[in-house]
Parts: sequence; C-alpha cells; structure tokens
Amino acid sequence: MTPDSSLNLSLNLNLILERCRTDPPNILDTLLAVQGAFNYVPSSALPAIAEALMVTEADVVGVLTYYPELRTHPPGRHLIRVCTGESCVANHCGRLTEALAEELRIGMGATTPDGRFTLEKIYCVGNCAVGPSVMIDEDVHGRVTPGDIGALLASYK
Repeated sequence: MTPDSSLNLSLNLNLILERCRTDPPNILDTLLAVQGAFNYVPSSALPAIAEALMVTEADVVGVLTYYPELRTHPPGRHLIRVCTGESCVANHCGRLTEALAEELRIGMGATTPDGRFTLEKIYCVGNCAVGPSVMIDEDVHGRVTPGDIGALLASYK
C-alpha cells in the first residue's frame, strides 16, 4: 500500500466510522459499510473500527469471519457467486462449482492470478425456478451447465 492509498483509506474510513457510530454498536452494519466503500474490509482498518465502536478487535474479527459475504481481501474485477440454495443443490450446482473452479484454476473464495475473477458461494440468488444459478457481478444466469462456462466467462472481460 502506498502512502497516498493509506491516507485515502484512513480519510474514507474515518468518514464511514463517523456515520456508523451507534449505541449499541452495530459491528455488522459497520463492516458492510466499510466493504461497500472499499470492496473488502482491510485488516489495517480493524483497530480503527474497534476503537470507533468501543468494542474489542476480537469482537470485530468474530463478526468479520462469521459472515461469508464479508471479504478480507480485494475481489477480482468480476465476482462470480454460485448459488447453493436448496433448489440449486437439487439441480447439481456442485458440478457447476467444480467446473468453474477447474476452468478458473482457483478454489472457492480465491481470485485468479490476473485479478479478473473471484469465485464465491452464495446461499440463494432468488432464481430458484431456473437453477442452478450463477451470479456474475449483478447479472443472474439460470440453468447454467458446466458446458456453458467457457462462453459465459468470455463475455466478462
């Protein structure tokens, strides 16, 4: 991190924390606000979050690690989320997850070396009638098969 980006992080974080101070403290809302601003929750921000909310860093880390939607590393340019809701599981989303991991050559929760894609699971995208579903950025794709993956990923540069 460069000195300029560190200063930017600090200034932006202070603005977010000013808006998020509540009694009682809401750690989850604060972490979501930080992630909304930076696309992840930087580990360097944890002490400031704890201090602003008057909780321990362990409290903050506990919430951060409990919710899979919260990230501790910057995601790729495109976020791929495979739906793992009941309907998608019944329609073999596991095969889709394996095919995506193989095509991207990364595991779940990882980012491709070129920074293009991050692969994650999501509980439900609300597309149950046409599962299995994959959400890429904000685009929901239904009835996705392992054979569709190459063409689907090619459309996200």
